[in-house]
Order: sequence, then structure tokens, then C-alpha cells
Amino acid sequence: MMIHNWQAFIEQERLQPYYVKLMHEVNQRRILGNVFPPENQLFNAFDMTPLEQVKVVILGQDPYHQKGQANGLSFSVNKGVKLPPSLRNMFIELADDIGCDVSTHGDLTHWAKQGVLLLNTVLSVDEGKANSHKNLGWETFTDNAIRLLNEQERSIVFVLWGAQAQKKQTLITNSKHYIVQSPHPSPLSSYRGFFGSRPYSTVNHYLIASNQQPIDWAIKEN
Repeated sequence: MMIHNWQAFIEQERLQPYYVKLMHEVNQRRILGNVFPPENQLFNAFDMTPLEQVKVVILGQDPYHQKGQANGLSFSVNKGVKLPPSLRNMFIELADDIGCDVSTHGDLTHWAKQGVLLLNTVLSVDEGKANSHKNLGWETFTDNAIRLLNEQERSIVFVLWGAQAQKKQTLITNSKHYIVQSPHPSPLSSYRGFFGSRPYSTVNHYLIASNQQPIDWAIKEN
């Protein structure tokens, strides 16, 4: 049965044994300490970018692990939160690529509402412990989400930054889709090929080529 929206997808996954086990573990960790993002923002990426509207997927690893940072969208932080280094580098490349001013805030909701699915491969994290929810089961959930995106008939552009994201190429088998890849925007690898890779204009090139509206990447300041 073809699934046509994220709600149906999530409901299907919730019935699976791996998901029941995953949620039990995440809930236990919430009892013992802080887990990010807040529970009501766990599926923000899916809530903000409906399946039928997804044009671009930007794949991250796991949420920011400091208080007040993670908001359920990969790479995004709420207004008023200091820009994390990877996001700052993304904005520097955006300025060089398209000429957008470097934003003073890191809320990427403007992208999400245009069809950019900001998806982490792992959707939760313990405070202060990067990658602490790796191998709990989120990878199964997000791999299944990528498989569902792969089944879509329209062209989708998958942006894969860094080795972790690029491992997901094996799930993207539909020849209608495009893959944009480069090193990760983190300080460790941004100078090894992320800077100068022009991902934003490349994404828009593919969207225009498939008769879709390009993304307005400029971050709104208010």
C-alpha cells in the first residue's frame, strides 16, 4: 500500500517492534535527564514539510546537544540562539554561492516551508552527548522515510554532506532524483571541499530542470 503522507508513515512505523523499543528507551532517558529536542518538536521536520511538498532533503546526523539549540530541523536553531559552527559555515557558503547576506539567526523554518525536508538520521540526543542516541532505532525509522521519498514520482534533490549522510546513497535508487554531495560544513571538513561546492545554486538548477519552483534560500530576518 502506497503511503501518501507523513502521518500515515509514522503511524505505520509506530506499530513496528523496533519503534516500540526505541520510544521506550528515549522516554526512559527523558525521565533520567534532558533529551533534545523537546518531545513536542521531535517530528518537526515532518510536520513542517509535508511528504507531497518535499522537493529537497538536507540530511543531518543528530540534533544539537546543548540546551535550547535543537528544534527538530537538521542544522536549524531557534532565533536568539548563537549560530553553531556548521550552520555558520553553511551561511558563509550561501553568501558566496548566491549572494545572500549571512543571517544573524539560524531558524531554517523558511526553508522547511518551501519543501526542504531538514532531516537528521537520528532524531534525539542526550544533553551534552553528541550521537548518544545512535543505534537505538532511529536509523531504521529515517531509512524507511528516505525509502518512501525514493518512491516519489517527482524529482527530489538529496543533499548529502559528509560521509555519514553519503552512506544513504544506497537508498536513493530512483533515477528521477538528484544527489548533491560534498564534505560536511563542520569546521573540521569545511575547507576540504564544502566551501566552493555551491550546493544552493546546484539544488535550484536541478529544481528548475525538473520544472519546479527554486528555493528562496535567503533567511528572513524577522
